[in-house]
Amino acid sequence: MIRLGCIADDFTGATDLANNLVRAGMRVAQTIGVPQAPVEDVDAVVVALKSRTAPATEAVAQALQAARWLCAQGAAQIYFKVCSTFDSTPAGNIGPVAEALMELLGARMVPVTPAFPENARTVYQGHLFVGEQLLSDSSMRQHPLTPMQDSSLVRVLQAQLDARTGRRVGLVSHVVVAQGAPTVRARLAALEAQGAGFAVLDAIDNADLLVLAEAVRDAPLLVAGSGLAIGLPRLLGLQPNALAAQLPVARGARAIVSGSCSAASNAQVTAFKAAGGAAYALDPLRGDGAHLAEQALAWAIPRLGHSPVLVYATAEPAAVREVQSRLGAERAGALLEDVLATVAAGLVRAGVGQLIVAGGETSGACVQALGIAQLRIGAQIDPGVPWCYAESARLHIALKSGNFGGVDFFTRAFDALSTAAGDGG
Repeated sequence: MIRLGCIADDFTGATDLANNLVRAGMRVAQTIGVPQAPVEDVDAVVVALKSRTAPATEAVAQALQAARWLCAQGAAQIYFKVCSTFDSTPAGNIGPVAEALMELLGARMVPVTPAFPENARTVYQGHLFVGEQLLSDSSMRQHPLTPMQDSSLVRVLQAQLDARTGRRVGLVSHVVVAQGAPTVRARLAALEAQGAGFAVLDAIDNADLLVLAEAVRDAPLLVAGSGLAIGLPRLLGLQPNALAAQLPVARGARAIVSGSCSAASNAQVTAFKAAGGAAYALDPLRGDGAHLAEQALAWAIPRLGHSPVLVYATAEPAAVREVQSRLGAERAGALLEDVLATVAAGLVRAGVGQLIVAGGETSGACVQALGIAQLRIGAQIDPGVPWCYAESARLHIALKSGNFGGVDFFTRAFDALSTAAGDGG
């Protein structure tokens, strides 16, 4: 029986969450989609879904299927992992999924916090910050799929809830959090008595997250980024253990595919090229998907060897808007996902054994194209991004959220893998 059941709305978010649980001492399996059989010898299972930008009805159906499976495996608590930038528009599906899970689990008050201070995501007075900026002032305001133009999580979540239920979203402010877990629990109870069904929790550092984890330890449902997870394993009597993150020795050629157009990914692509890295830019306006993938692989495969190669569709906002204006946003996104997934599969067939994928939607498409059903979670590269291992493909893979990672992530990640990988089989 598992002790914690987790549902992530994209694949990079799943590894982000699993990474924090493993660091804190949990044995974790990440599955791609809902498993067909029990997962043995683990404390937690993270079910990775590709639902962040799916229609709400589809996202709800997937989440409910995952939750029923996790409950059947013994999970007493469900953790719905959302992005640390809460990247969902007022018409998005975080609210509908959370309400559906709430009803399934019989939860009466659902704590909500995407805070992840180690990655500069904090919540204060119910507003989400990226570093020192309000989220609505950051580059996320121009995200091609999920632009965030309001930093008030209370307002954003309230707009997504079904008005017919009358559920309201309350706030547990930092003044309350600073007084400790009993005070937080009292505030949650008071909000519930006032008719609130959800409560946004402030958190500006890891100490706050530990207080919140203690306060919500008995909640049937949590809606959070990965930060809240740092405090959960210790409540189950677990301690950090390096063996939990050990992966097999890394072998094979190295490659990167990047579909994210975030500011962080743009900086990482620029730094990789500036350091002399071999890179190939995809232009979605220059042919159909099959042709684009064929050309990219024809360029990349002869260059596989000691140094990593990069195939990318990462672009600045103006270039993204140009492509979207000519192809349409949905068509452009789907085209590039398909091309990068085809490229990733072709590279692995050609001998790539170490692969970085940048971007949540890109990661989902690539993992599915590679036929990966389960991942072992290894050591952290940067906050929120671990190396993973897919036994079925004999592949080390890092699924990087577009917004995560330092400027030199692409080169440093491979160095970290060669240093950290053990021979644990």
